[in-house]
Amino acid sequence: MNESARPVPHQIDAPALQQQLRRLAGRDEAPWLHAEVARRMAERLDFIKLKPSDYMEWAPSLGDSLAVLQSVYPEARAWWQEPTPALHQRAERRLQKPWWRKLLRSADPQLAQGGEAVQMLWANMSLHAAPDKPALLKTWHQLLAVDGFLMFSCLGPDSLVELVRLYESRGWGRPMPAWVDMHDLGDMMVEAGFADPVMDQERLRLTWSEPQKLLEDLRALGGNVSPSRFPGLRTRRWHEQLLRALESLRGPDGLITMSLELVYGHAFKPVPRPRVSGETHVSLDDMRSMVRRQGKD
Repeated sequence: MNESARPVPHQIDAPALQQQLRRLAGRDEAPWLHAEVARRMAERLDFIKLKPSDYMEWAPSLGDSLAVLQSVYPEARAWWQEPTPALHQRAERRLQKPWWRKLLRSADPQLAQGGEAVQMLWANMSLHAAPDKPALLKTWHQLLAVDGFLMFSCLGPDSLVELVRLYESRGWGRPMPAWVDMHDLGDMMVEAGFADPVMDQERLRLTWSEPQKLLEDLRALGGNVSPSRFPGLRTRRWHEQLLRALESLRGPDGLITMSLELVYGHAFKPVPRPRVSGETHVSLDDMRSMVRRQGKD
């Protein structure tokens, strides 16, 4: 692929994303991977001394972090913010179920309608698919109280590299967007106003015995929202070609392997610094007076 044709990591097809979010909002369960990622992200809370009295979970319907956050902060007041109407309605439906309310115990969760300053903002597996990541990070910054902190996880650029290479070798476009590198995300956090961002990553190796099950599991995580994906509808014949191509990825153990790169980040909201103007206006008389005083020193 020549350099001019390479996908830009920040590019997400926003209308396609909204369509996929509506589809996921109609499912009874959150994506199967997200609870495990939430558990891994929560392990990083051990390094943070602040114990928030309240926090906001961003996109909780798909983040699937309720159990782990309740375990770590059982007494904290929880706010929920859903980024789309469909996901907001899904969260409200779940709140109406008695078994769900029982799980919530003393956290007193609410669906936040406006900007509530909280001590922690938790965003599990949502940033990678944001069409405007710098804008979303600024929104998260605004929702935090001074000295509060952000915790997030997302997919990194080496996720599903096996599938990306397979598509490229057959001229099928992109199976997913080019996710943003963790160093670029760290720069975006600083630009949004966060201080001392800490980024790290880990890789997961996932295996499947059947290619059709692999495709079903990937669809349960979300659809293809890459602007450079194949523009038309795929046929049954193409689907059969894809299944055969996936068979070629079987390893010596007989399993089809895909890798995921998980990126974790946290940062604090510092005390705002007063802005210093780039220009200083001094009258000529004041300047003469300053020069005379310097001459007497």
